[in-house]
Amino acid sequence: MSFSALGLVPALTRAVAELGFAAPTAIQAAAIPAVLSGRDVLATAHTGSGKTAAFALPLLQGLLPDSAHPRRVRALVLVPTRELALQVGDVLQRLAHALAPPLKLAVVFGGVSINPQMMALRGGVDVVVATPGRLLDLLDHNALVLTAVNTLVLDEADRLLDLGFADELAQVLAALPERRQNLFFSATFAPAVVALAQELLHDPLRVAVEAESHAEPAIVQRVIEVDASRRTQLLRYLILTGGWERVLVFVATQHAADQVAAKLNRDNEIYATSFHGGLSQGARAQTLDEFKDKRWDVLVTTDLASRGIDIVQMPVVLNYDLPRSADDYVHRIGRTGRAGESGLAISFVSADSEAHFRLIEKRQKLKLLRERIEGFEPVQAAAVAAPGNGGVKGKRTSKKDKLRAAAKTAHSA
Repeated sequence: MSFSALGLVPALTRAVAELGFAAPTAIQAAAIPAVLSGRDVLATAHTGSGKTAAFALPLLQGLLPDSAHPRRVRALVLVPTRELALQVGDVLQRLAHALAPPLKLAVVFGGVSINPQMMALRGGVDVVVATPGRLLDLLDHNALVLTAVNTLVLDEADRLLDLGFADELAQVLAALPERRQNLFFSATFAPAVVALAQELLHDPLRVAVEAESHAEPAIVQRVIEVDASRRTQLLRYLILTGGWERVLVFVATQHAADQVAAKLNRDNEIYATSFHGGLSQGARAQTLDEFKDKRWDVLVTTDLASRGIDIVQMPVVLNYDLPRSADDYVHRIGRTGRAGESGLAISFVSADSEAHFRLIEKRQKLKLLRERIEGFEPVQAAAVAAPGNGGVKGKRTSKKDKLRAAAKTAHSA
């Protein structure tokens, strides 16, 4: 099937060809005609499947008939992170460059000065890609109005409802006209997203292509057992013996990202850097560009990079710390095996994290073999149940046990 067969105008089919897309992916073939027809869409597809183009192409075409009128925001794309905002904005800009008359696009997000973004909005724009918090700031400054929006896209909709995004999203929705087209796109859909979809979407087309075998990314998943204290040593060993030229390493905290990167750098055999929300927007953009240019071997990151980071030919992703949820596991390993490339996803599992990884396996319907690397075999055992109370006890005495022991000693005295 060709892109022209989906109903796209010649200018957009040419733009797609210039980007090197020979044929539409499964999600694009299913979603584009539905969006062009004006239907609401609830789309689920694995990362790297072409979700952005699936809504960007029909969104841009839908703006063409009114492009000669004074500029007003007619399409709004909400995303959870700055990095995803920049990526979506880049795709839209590259697809829209051949349209005439040209469309004006604004990408807005927090973490940087609001003044340049307010200046960019002067004179009006056709499309806004935004994180919810900064969009609300701009609304408070009367820098834009959303009363003319006829298409709303929630990209990575599940993350938008995570943490504090739910309240911000509700405020944004209140500023939009009731009659509009709604498009929900994500790799996974949590129950909260399904509930919101039922409330906002009108007779939506449900598109789910993640189960199609030909669409699955070629990702080899491995699980290596190792004591938590030896993870950095094992990581160094795997990088050097495996000849990995680029590795994306996920950790739980900003501090851990800085610490692991610093330890990998000590012998000057591996060039590693950290990437997390504690860095300025300029530093984050520079770090990503340098990593894409292969100036760094290893990028140690938090879940900030689990979505919206599209790096061509990312061979290895490694879970140094396990993700909090099974959905986050999907997004993390989805940074490799993109656009038909093969990839390797490794998870370190220690005695304390084994039970959590089994839960991830259960929810993702996985059953992965546990491996041990010679010289790094774990010696710590999992916590065992204490007799009589059914609880789980580790090696350290709990505060309650200490108090009981003190009371017993005092009574005996």
